[in-house]
Amino acid sequence: MRNDAESPALTVDDFDFHLPPELIAQHPAPERTGSRLLHVCGMQQVDRRFTELPGLLRGGDLLVFNDTKVIKARFFGIKDTGGQVEIMLERIVDATHALCQIRASKAPKPGCRLRLADAFTVRMTGRAGKDGDLFAIELVDRDDFWAVAEQYGALPLPPYIEHPAEGADETRYQTVYAREPGAVAAPTAGLHFDEAMLETLRAQGVNTAFVTLHVGAGTYRPVRVEKIADHRMHSERYEVTAETAAAIAATRAAGGRVIAVGTTSLRTLEAAAAETGSVVAGSGETDIFITPGYRFKAVDRLITNFHLPKSTLMMLVSAFAGYDAIRAAYTHAVAERYRFFSYGDAMLLERNDAI
Repeated sequence: MRNDAESPALTVDDFDFHLPPELIAQHPAPERTGSRLLHVCGMQQVDRRFTELPGLLRGGDLLVFNDTKVIKARFFGIKDTGGQVEIMLERIVDATHALCQIRASKAPKPGCRLRLADAFTVRMTGRAGKDGDLFAIELVDRDDFWAVAEQYGALPLPPYIEHPAEGADETRYQTVYAREPGAVAAPTAGLHFDEAMLETLRAQGVNTAFVTLHVGAGTYRPVRVEKIADHRMHSERYEVTAETAAAIAATRAAGGRVIAVGTTSLRTLEAAAAETGSVVAGSGETDIFITPGYRFKAVDRLITNFHLPKSTLMMLVSAFAGYDAIRAAYTHAVAERYRFFSYGDAMLLERNDAI
């Protein structure tokens, strides 16, 4: 057994596992609620269907969803020197400025113009981001990044999904409650919920609340250091409304459980939580990095999908449910042929120190 207190010495390889490629879901289940659900409580795993989730909740529980909406953030084009480029928006800063990732044979230099989608032009103005890993761009012949993204951009499916975005993806790679545009990756745990299930949950007294965290493309960035303590997380924008903060406080006062739907909701709540555990309303940037040994303050249970080997999200769920419990759960999931990643199956995790 590994003691979570050893986390400063953990390496990236401690979060590796063998995943047969055929278990990476390339398409969603026919119905949103049609996936499987692995219930993990310590070292115990119970195989269920996602439709059984209402029976695992009780009146007075609070589900917290991330209501971010995925924008059409991928563009293809050419540099003014003729070379081909692919751009992935990371963040629209204002109407005419954005931060992005650029794939090209040679990185463009400041001042370089890029013609995108054979429809509009941007100018690269410099490097940005903590490590200079992003590019700052500005519109040259348009005045609204949100409009050109919607008209000319492509939905940014994750790199492990091998087909280009299709019409069905524009619906299924978006939660039914998405309303705040700004993400370039979906909060995928929420993809399992449809309106009928939400109504069922409300009818049995399960409450709902929303936070916003705009998921950046950095969510797919590999951890490039050996010791996880040396890794620096990317920063993402979040907002917790006064209404959501009040709902969490009321749930706590009444003895209910706060259940984060997705790691993005969990990261938002933990970033906004005071040491006392009370969640403070407000907005800002978070680069919170949750690894084994972290003391959770705001969240009691977590609904999440299965995550990539060696990823920061594997580290997060190992912190939440316990390192050995997650190792056992993933071994079980592979053996039972669960479907992995964004379009795959789900887990319900009990917090390790609350079992």
